[in-house]
Amino acid sequence: MEFMNSFEPLQKFFWIVACVASLVFIIQTIMTFVGLGTDADIDAGPMDGAVDSVEDGELSGVFSFRNLINFLLGYGWAGVLLYDTFDKRWVLQVVAIAVGLLFVLAFVFMFRQVMKLSHDGSFKMQEAVGLKADVYLRIPAARSGRGKVQVSVKGSVHEVDAMTDRTEEIPTGGQVKIVKVLGDDLLLVE
Repeated sequence: MEFMNSFEPLQKFFWIVACVASLVFIIQTIMTFVGLGTDADIDAGPMDGAVDSVEDGELSGVFSFRNLINFLLGYGWAGVLLYDTFDKRWVLQVVAIAVGLLFVLAFVFMFRQVMKLSHDGSFKMQEAVGLKADVYLRIPAARSGRGKVQVSVKGSVHEVDAMTDRTEEIPTGGQVKIVKVLGDDLLLVE
């Protein structure tokens, strides 16, 4: 504590902010790597609706506890490291705030870049329209029954029920073109 007693009040403030923000940042980082740092559900009481609307809006990800810690991390350490550089304390405050905002922007940018790496591997039937498919099980004529086709979408093969408007059945092993999606699990082919 002797170390802190020799500081001026503003310098003490920067040290406290920097140390507390660093500690919380380290805990957040450890929790993220362990798997506990995502999807926290907080009951905001009467403000619950207001919190949800901010989280679901365009500002989602900007106003968060994690970004508050990022701001305080940049603000506190900039104040500590640049305290002797500026004689005018208001200039130091402006610079520290700017560094804090840069920390937030840097973390938001990095998070968005990482999120671009995630891949939605779910199959959407509409993506198959216009593609060629192989008949796996014969397709009865004039929509009188269902057959099956195998179609490759985004590098993965899917087996889907299919019908046709043709007057003749399409035999197993034939090739067809997917024309339309008829339902959640049914394609129209020709």
